[in-house]
Amino acid sequence: MNSKPFSNFYLLFAAVITLMLFTAFTATAADKQPAPDFTLKSKSGENLRLEEQQGNVVLINFWASWCAPCREELPHFEDMQQEYEDLGFTVLAVNVDENPEKANILLDDIPVSFPVLFDDNDKVSKMYDVRAMPTTVIVDRDGNKRLTHYGYKSGDEDKYKTVIKTLLRE
Repeated sequence: MNSKPFSNFYLLFAAVITLMLFTAFTATAADKQPAPDFTLKSKSGENLRLEEQQGNVVLINFWASWCAPCREELPHFEDMQQEYEDLGFTVLAVNVDENPEKANILLDDIPVSFPVLFDDNDKVSKMYDVRAMPTTVIVDRDGNKRLTHYGYKSGDEDKYKTVIKTLLRE
């Protein structure tokens, strides 16, 4: 019995699945939707408006202090901020805890240099259809949503970097 047709089938199947997963994270012109503008208070006490970031690629991460994947993901965002900041990139970490003090306690253990914003009434989370923690949205230089991703697993940060690098080149 010749097993070559079966092995070719499985190889093709694996290639198609890999391509589908990769393209789920790839920014395309067809995916453009205006990112809803918002203003939130930052950890430093100042108001920050998304529209002020126009011209930059922005990664918006919705997170909570009780969310273990969120805690795992924050250091990766700090690395991205350091790596791409000078190229026109910034991270906005939108905390959804009802009590911002919980976020501040976590940030004592995981310090970040990017703005941390507080959405304690879930207004912005609703605007962005946040359904899971964490939720990550990447916005292009023109203010369009180019990726929305729910949840986090190790390796997602590499996919985010691919999208970010693509958008920084546009």
